[in-house]
Amino acid sequence: MILAIDVGNSNIVMGGYQDSVVSFVSRMQTDRAKEADQYAIQLKAILALYGVHREGIDGIVISCVVPSLTPVLMKALAHLSSARPHLLSLKDAGGVLVEIDNASELGMDILASAIAVRHSRPLPAVIIDMGTATKITAMDKNGQLLGVAISPGLYVSLDALVRNASALQGLSLEAPPKAIGSNTVESMRSGVVLGSAAMLDGMIDRFAAEMGGLASVVATGGAAGVVIPNCSHTIEISETLLLDGMIHAYNHREGQP
Repeated sequence: MILAIDVGNSNIVMGGYQDSVVSFVSRMQTDRAKEADQYAIQLKAILALYGVHREGIDGIVISCVVPSLTPVLMKALAHLSSARPHLLSLKDAGGVLVEIDNASELGMDILASAIAVRHSRPLPAVIIDMGTATKITAMDKNGQLLGVAISPGLYVSLDALVRNASALQGLSLEAPPKAIGSNTVESMRSGVVLGSAAMLDGMIDRFAAEMGGLASVVATGGAAGVVIPNCSHTIEISETLLLDGMIHAYNHREGQP
């Protein structure tokens, strides 16, 4: 089994892949204060839950956008497997041409999703990742990553709103029955959920105009399931897009199909 571990600002997502097919996906909260031993205990418990033992781990690939946690996770994983983790980098871009102004600024989460789309969806494409930030990536018909638009994520926006308005505590995120809210809860849900959907629709239109058309639009991330169904564009939701790209990069590096 190959483990793909995506370390994000809000969550750490781990997927187990057998013969390039996902067997399980689990997530935990990112905690910059945790020590390696604490992460090792948590990761070991998840692996045990899915019946994965030390000898069953053949490889590990990591995408990390929290630099301070990279050595912590590497040390934690050393307790769980003899396989040396591979850190995703621009060298793994195989097939994705990164031609932005400063390639070193590109997050490995963006690269991983781009790798997945490059090898599994029609191009040109727009890739939407709805996590701590909402990232919209453009890829042309040749697999060139043209650039990215970044905005505050759905939950970041909601947290900021609730934190500054004491009367708005305890709101669960779901789409309201209509855009014009007639009470506080519906008004907030309209602004946050439907507003995000409208933003995505508008940005897709702008990207398509600049790119000369689109063949596919794919979304992933924790907030995608809430927002995407309310978009007017046809958008595929893939919960494992980022992990799929990491596995493709790992297999390519190891000379596997």
